Amino acid sequence: MDLRFPIGKFQWPSTVTREQREKSIAQIAAAPAVYREAVRGLSDQQLDTPYREGGWTVRQVIHHMPDSHMNSYCRFKFALTETEPGIKAYAEDLWAELADGRGGPVETSLVLLENLHKRWVILLKSMTDKDFARCFRHSEYGLIRLDGTLALYDWHSRHHVAHITGLRERMGWI
Repeated sequence: MDLRFPIGKFQWPSTVTREQREKSIAQIAAAPAVYREAVRGLSDQQLDTPYREGGWTVRQVIHHMPDSHMNSYCRFKFALTETEPGIKAYAEDLWAELADGRGGPVETSLVLLENLHKRWVILLKSMTDKDFARCFRHSEYGLIRLDGTLALYDWHSRHHVAHITGLRERMGWI
């Protein structure tokens, strides 16, 4: 198994049904509790263990989640309020190396993720089919639809928690 992609690489969907969107919204709603459970009981030493050789530590993965999802939440809001707004990529690998990502308490990011997802789910549940067809223009990937972005962040939530739970299993930290 490729430890970088424990649930496989993301595949952009050609279409996203209403049922698929509802499942993705439910995944995003559940993700904060899943992450909290994934790190429950881990020591600082365990939190500072990379999930794979050359990979981020568990702590960095936890801090990455609200960093990434906050960017996505803002992208949704831009796309809902502007016509194909330009969205800048960010250097997530460098963000993970900053002091808050390397050594900050995970509780801070767990609480941030919980509250961010509460807001995001309210927004997502209010969106219409037409809203999900809206797009933003990503600086690296071009025109991206919001329904595809929703599917991406459903995958993203499952992807990173699998890094943590896979490490716990391999290390016997269950």
